[in-house]
Formats: sequence, structure tokens, C-alpha cells
Amino acid sequence: MLSTLLVTPVMAGAAAERAATVRAAKPNPEAELAKLTREANEINKRYRGQVQSLEETRVQASKATQRAKSLKRSLATAQTDVMRFAQTAYMGGDLDSTSLLSFQGDPGAVLDGVSTLSYLAGQRAGRLSRLKQLVKEAKDAEEAATAKVVKLRDDITKLKKDRVRIEALLAKYGFQQPGGSEGLTSRMVNVRNTIMRSFPMPYSVGCLRRGDPGEHGSGRACDFMMSTGGRMPTTEARERGDRLAQWAIDHGRDLGIMYIIWRQRYYDIRTGTGWRMMSDRGGITANHYDHVHISVF
Repeated sequence: MLSTLLVTPVMAGAAAERAATVRAAKPNPEAELAKLTREANEINKRYRGQVQSLEETRVQASKATQRAKSLKRSLATAQTDVMRFAQTAYMGGDLDSTSLLSFQGDPGAVLDGVSTLSYLAGQRAGRLSRLKQLVKEAKDAEEAATAKVVKLRDDITKLKKDRVRIEALLAKYGFQQPGGSEGLTSRMVNVRNTIMRSFPMPYSVGCLRRGDPGEHGSGRACDFMMSTGGRMPTTEARERGDRLAQWAIDHGRDLGIMYIIWRQRYYDIRTGTGWRMMSDRGGITANHYDHVHISVF
């Protein structure tokens, strides 16, 4: 009987109800991420600029949470599709494969019946296979999102514990307002001019970006370009960028440098964790392959 090959509406409905109960019992990574993002923003304000390790974890958590959310939507759609298919086949009545094959009437009608049986069985198998795959993918994505959110919470906790040390650094460098026609702080002007005296800069140096919510908007960051037009630097230019980034690390505490970003890595002097990789931001410039970014306190 064809009905034995199909998920009945009762079975499908019960499965959906059980899945909904399980989902309701689990913590919501999206809601937790929103809460932790607010905390991260407060820490960034307190520490006078984006804490790169915190931002990186937040970006990863956000991507993982969005993937989990997207897969949940796909799973819900697939569940609805399976239930509707089951209901349609169930309401249409049973097709007995034995009677179809022993039918003595029109051969065309026999073949139509067999084709229908085969088609519906194939459709059922395909839908259930996809549903099973989505259940696994959604579960894995939710676990990954939860792990990233937990990592963000741990990073926030660690930064709060390091508050005394970080606030001592902030007190050492004081707070400067941007000024002059360039809209940069005097510390950023000093760092930029020192770099330009020490390193050949055949390409542009971009600093103030009005309206930018980060250090570029507050006059506390410059991008030292190693190529133009969003292209990957030459070997010579890349080596120059390597030297500049290392020079900024070596002299960072003397000059008041806060963090460096270069070649999809960041070095935050506040956290003292060394070079850390960034997740893919989507392009050569966004990943800082064509420029060394330097922010100051």
C-alpha cells in the first residue's frame, strides 16, 4: 500500500510538535548575542576604542547565529512541505501496487498507476532525506552559534577582569580630542609623521573619515596603503607592510599605539595576546591585505 510509504499527517504533526518543544527548551543564541553585543559596546566605549579580540568574537558569533537562524527557517519550510505532501497523499487514498500490476484493462492506465506510485514514493524519499539533512545541519549550526556566544561571554568576562590593567594604560596616555584642519589627535599626527619619516610611502595614507563610528571618525586611526585599487601588494610592498606593522608593535607603548591590523590579523596592545587572525570580511581591503591600519589611544 502506498500509504505505508508515506508519513501520515498525524505522524508529521507529532514530529513537528516534538521539534517545537525541543527548540523552546533551548536557550536562544540570538537573544543572548544581542545582550552581549550591548555589553561589548559598553566595553569598547570604556576602553576608548574597538577591542579587536572582542569584535572578532562578536563577528564570528553573529555569523554563526545568522546561519543557525537561516537553517531553522529552511527546516520549518521543509517540515511544512513534508506534512502537506503527506496530507495530500493520505487524502487521495491508497494505491495497491499488487492490484495495479494485475490489472487486466487498458495497459496505459496500468503504466500511469505504476508511474504515479513510483513518483510519489520517490518524492516522499527525497523530501524525508532533505528533512533529515536539514535537521542535522540546523542542530550543528545551533550548537556552533551557542559555542560562539559562550566564547563572547568568556571574552567579556576576561576583559572585565583586566579592567585595572587596561585602565592604567588609558590613564598613562590620557585622552586627546581631535583638532586642527586634519581633524586628528596630536598623538595620531605624531605617529603618522614618525612613520612617514621612517618608511617610504609610495601610496596614499588615509586617516580621518567623518561619520565613521570607529577610530577613523574620531581622528585616532590611519591606513597606510601598500597598493592601490584594492589590489594585492607586490612582494616588496608586502614586506614593507610587515616591517611597518612590526615597527608599530615595537614602538607601540612609547607612542601610544592601541592596535594594528594587517593581512587579516590584528595585534591589540591592550589585551597583550599577540597576533590573532580575523574572520573573512569579504575582500582585499576589508581584510586589510592592501593597507596597515594603526589606531592610537
